[in-house]
Amino acid sequence: MTITPEALRDAARHMVETVPQASALGFKLISVEPSRGSIFTPWREELVGDHDTGVIAGGVITALLDHVCGLAVTSRSLEGGFLSTATLDLRIDYMRPAAPRADVTASAHCYKLTRNIAFVRAHAFDADPEDPIATAQAAFVLKRAAP
Repeated sequence: MTITPEALRDAARHMVETVPQASALGFKLISVEPSRGSIFTPWREELVGDHDTGVIAGGVITALLDHVCGLAVTSRSLEGGFLSTATLDLRIDYMRPAAPRADVTASAHCYKLTRNIAFVRAHAFDADPEDPIATAQAAFVLKRAAP
């Protein structure tokens, strides 16, 4: 089964912008293609973890990385007949805080798909993708659609 680029974008936009948690955090789809995705979250006062610094909360970064990993898995697995995915393991290495009052972008790549598990790498950054805020390594369980 081949999914058109338009159908993939529509499914990705729905996943990124209408899922309640993603919507509440203001996630916006930047791009999607098979095995890859990018999501943006704008800085907002209510997302700040430390009001003295104005830095976006680490939990927002965690949610963003988890969601972009799920997007990469979904974008790859749609053609394989998978019904849904769920985070099995998510390891995040925080390298630095986001810049004060900075928007954050996350990108992910689903680099391996087995019968039941998908493996993903991701990173979050503010101004420069080469200077990440955090990186992630994740595994997702795949639930196949009924034959």
